[in-house]
Amino acid sequence: MKKVKIVRIIARLNVGGPAIHVAILSAGLDKSRFETVLACGSLGKGEADMSDYARSMGVAPYMIPELGRELDLFGDLSAFIKIYRLIQKEKPDMIHTHTAKAGTLGRAAGILYNLTRPPACRAKLIHTFHGHIFNGYFNAAVSRFFLLIEQILALFTSRIIAVSPSVKKELVSRGVCPDTKARVIPLGFDLGAFLSLPAASCEPQNIGIVGRLVPVKDHRLFLEAAALLALNRPYLKFKVIGDGELKAVLIERANKLGIGKRVEFLGWQRDLASVYSGLDIVVLTSLNEGTPVSLIEAMACGRSVVATDVGGVPDLLDERGQRLFEKKSLSPLTGFYTGQRGMLVSSRDPAAFSAALEFLIREKEVRERFTVAGREFVRNNFSRERLIRDIEELYLEMMDTGM
Repeated sequence: MKKVKIVRIIARLNVGGPAIHVAILSAGLDKSRFETVLACGSLGKGEADMSDYARSMGVAPYMIPELGRELDLFGDLSAFIKIYRLIQKEKPDMIHTHTAKAGTLGRAAGILYNLTRPPACRAKLIHTFHGHIFNGYFNAAVSRFFLLIEQILALFTSRIIAVSPSVKKELVSRGVCPDTKARVIPLGFDLGAFLSLPAASCEPQNIGIVGRLVPVKDHRLFLEAAALLALNRPYLKFKVIGDGELKAVLIERANKLGIGKRVEFLGWQRDLASVYSGLDIVVLTSLNEGTPVSLIEAMACGRSVVATDVGGVPDLLDERGQRLFEKKSLSPLTGFYTGQRGMLVSSRDPAAFSAALEFLIREKEVRERFTVAGREFVRNNFSRERLIRDIEELYLEMMDTGM
């Protein structure tokens, strides 16, 4: 049986869920049935590299340096040409793109390639949306332009994959693609090291946030909530794990808030299991998210979580997976909602975020319920094995049906 050849393209292998996702798929697909070439670009300033993670799994990425994060007319044109040449060389059965920049250039190159091939020899185009790209990143005009680009590209794309139900709902509601073309396939991870940790059981002492120090993660909200919480709980310590362009600004902000000595900026850490074992509560303050890896890891470790109600976060923390606050379930007196597996807070509200943390610190039974329910949820839904199985089934289905 002829192997199914996949050219997989991602903008860059920076620390985060998409890089882990493509590395696992490139390494884990059944090698008797699938052959994968992984192409990626260069990192942005201040981003931590995960290419060594891919290489440790036996994946040697094909580097296209111009395929980076920032928009660059000449660089993007060069990346497009190199992607097209790679596709011409490999003659894949499928071109599977991940993240916005790679999705645009990779699919455009795939469309051009298919125009030069007879119908039976054309590559099927697949794109995975790892998050809600139309909110929290660009102004309204730019977002509308990118939406139009995605709508056009989707016409030539065989399958659109969303990493959560809320991502799929947004894609369909915004007219990117019809419901029948989109499929939800959640992320998958090797969670063994996290699941083996003992769950947090003591009164919380350390509260942490894990993620890139960039505007969309809104670490300022974390610091402002921490300053409010610290007024009545002087023993608490706050830890920031990650690095990025806003590090100096955030350190200055912590000092101005009077909590500089109580906030540790730890940079990127390789041993995340040890990081989470030193935290009692893990928070996320983002303005937008797809499926946040830090929450999945924290829940696998048996840590309680507090997060802003954005993007795909409710899919993780509440079974309904809906915009809870739009349904008026948010109490105006508290500013937060107690989900089934964690606390949800409206974004940009330091007082509400502080109140949610105060509530969780005070309510031991709620923390215990979250740790049990959260760990069980991620164990059942975000395993590496489940991800590989789902993607293999999709690829084989597409090859069998010709779609």
